[in-house]
Amino acid sequence: MVGLRGVGKTVLLDQMRSDAEAAGAHVIRMETPEGSSLPALLAPQLRLALLRLSRIAASSEFAKRGLRALAGFAKALKLKYSDIEVGFDFEPEAGLADNGHLAGDLTALLEQAGLAAKQADTALVIFIDELQYLPQDQFAALISALHRCAQDRLPVTVVGAGLPQLRALAGEAKSYAERLFDFPQIGPLDKPEAELAIVKPARDEGVEFTPDAIDEIIARTQGYPYFLQEWGKHSWEIAARSPITGRDVVAASTLAIADLDESFFRVRFDRLTPKEKRYLRGMADLGPGPHRSGDIAKSLRQPVNALGPVRQTLIVKGMLWSPNHGDTAFTVPLFDEFMKRIMPGSNWKDDA
Repeated sequence: MVGLRGVGKTVLLDQMRSDAEAAGAHVIRMETPEGSSLPALLAPQLRLALLRLSRIAASSEFAKRGLRALAGFAKALKLKYSDIEVGFDFEPEAGLADNGHLAGDLTALLEQAGLAAKQADTALVIFIDELQYLPQDQFAALISALHRCAQDRLPVTVVGAGLPQLRALAGEAKSYAERLFDFPQIGPLDKPEAELAIVKPARDEGVEFTPDAIDEIIARTQGYPYFLQEWGKHSWEIAARSPITGRDVVAASTLAIADLDESFFRVRFDRLTPKEKRYLRGMADLGPGPHRSGDIAKSLRQPVNALGPVRQTLIVKGMLWSPNHGDTAFTVPLFDEFMKRIMPGSNWKDDA
């Protein structure tokens, strides 16, 4: 599992999925939006994978039993997870993944899928984006099922991606999660990588950036992949000729920031309650962060314990994360500057 942010996450997942498919694996790709259940997301995708495996002679009977398990799984959990919608290709098999208990039924279901994949001499790889939105009990059930598959040496695995708090969430769901998964964390690009991301696409089109232009973009974006794209695009569009200069980048920055404010940042801001907005605005007064909880409380003129629930809700919404105990940081760079732009002055404190 990886804790990462922004468009770099999407690109990485797409590349890993392509690599898995090229190696002959059966791939399931899901994204976890807020409010959806794991059974609802997994069931239709797993059905397609099992149907494909049922067409392979060596795994046909195992895959068909997996489809019977899926029918029992969906019927048993329909009352609890009303968003499950999946077609049934076979009648359920009594006693197979149909107890109505998510952890046990999901384990039985993935075991059957794993047996089918093993007979076909392939693997089942489940890619899940935005994994931090999965409710804890469902996350725990998934980890438990994967643990059993690993113990039975079945070729079933998950590649999960989300915000940096993913490691902590997995550990809270199941204490042995850190032994079961790797948790590489991918953050901003370092200077050589960021420079390559700026220069190579332009050079392929016969356009160059001057050294001061490159330095200006990296300084303004902090190496964040999506922001590199935004500044590169607007610098390209505003420049009259090659090479693109530092002056071009400065002029393009106004457009890049305006675009981010109206889309990337605004989408996040509009999901917030007034209390959550004030919390983030108080953080912004302190700078990019991370910040101690006590310092944020002081900025908001409130006791630390009164702000705990707001902070936790912001972490659940993916706005904040805790790099260390007692520390709080924005999940995307430059959000502090956006908060100052959209809530200028000090009148916002009067509503605290």
